[in-house]
Amino acid sequence: MEDANQSVTSDFHLVGLFSHSGHVHLLFSLVSAMFIMGLLGNTVLLFLICTDSRLHTPMYFLLSQLSLLDVGFPLVTIPKMSANFLQVEDSISFGGCAAQIFCLTLMGVAEGILLAFMSYDRYVAVCHPLRYPVLMRRQVCLLMVGCSWMAGVLNASIQTSITLHFPYCASHVVDHFFCEVPALLKLSCADTSAYELALSTSGVLILMLPLSLIATSYGHVLRAVLRMRSENARHKAFTTCSSHITVVGLFYGAAVFMYMIPGAYHSPQQDNVVSLFYSLVTPTLNPLIYSLRNREVRMALVKVISRVVLRPKW
Repeated sequence: MEDANQSVTSDFHLVGLFSHSGHVHLLFSLVSAMFIMGLLGNTVLLFLICTDSRLHTPMYFLLSQLSLLDVGFPLVTIPKMSANFLQVEDSISFGGCAAQIFCLTLMGVAEGILLAFMSYDRYVAVCHPLRYPVLMRRQVCLLMVGCSWMAGVLNASIQTSITLHFPYCASHVVDHFFCEVPALLKLSCADTSAYELALSTSGVLILMLPLSLIATSYGHVLRAVLRMRSENARHKAFTTCSSHITVVGLFYGAAVFMYMIPGAYHSPQQDNVVSLFYSLVTPTLNPLIYSLRNREVRMALVKVISRVVLRPKW
């Protein structure tokens, strides 16, 4: 009981992202710039989808949820990391650590499932265009989004409660720049092997089930695209789908490395880099990928900029 109480009342100490590098200020400036770019890009994309009637379609509704998750990912980790760096301290409260684990797990699971639903949306649009308004009607889209968020909440609640139930009576130094389950479990003075096995098994299922749906959907899409006679239709389908495939590759590549490759095969420094990739780099790149490769988004952005520039000055 004393050990458990100690784990609840004591703070954790995070090993900073820049602690293993000699170019601290340069890296901090780069991370800060990417953080601002990511927030700005995803906020602009959300604004365009909400305000432009041409983007009020199922695909862009799902994309708006992806942008919302991509706003949340860096907000959970980067401000705390920046505050610790600027104040030259590395502590995080037990409650703050719990909040980071819960929010990151929620958003990670929700985004993985949402990407699978987005691939199904492209499958229906390309392979069953006449049935698209029925198969992707508003109620279906809301159900998809609701399932994504609920699955994230359920998984995050279970993982957070079990992880923080273990006593942390030894070192409280987390070899990571934020609280993540694998890094935290290394500090427990209890036997966590059974939970780690269950965590790995659930991680494989959570990753592989959406990936299977994505692979199946795009297998059908590729076959349908290759059969198209119109060059313009083929180009439009490839452009739209390639944006989503790029996003899927970025997100799942990092997730597979973190949760499907045993921890013995990668160092804490590599974990830091991969975690930074999926919590900051990917959310920053996603709006660029969709805006640069998507004609409708570019047109909506040009329309907004034109309104601002041509607005009469009183």
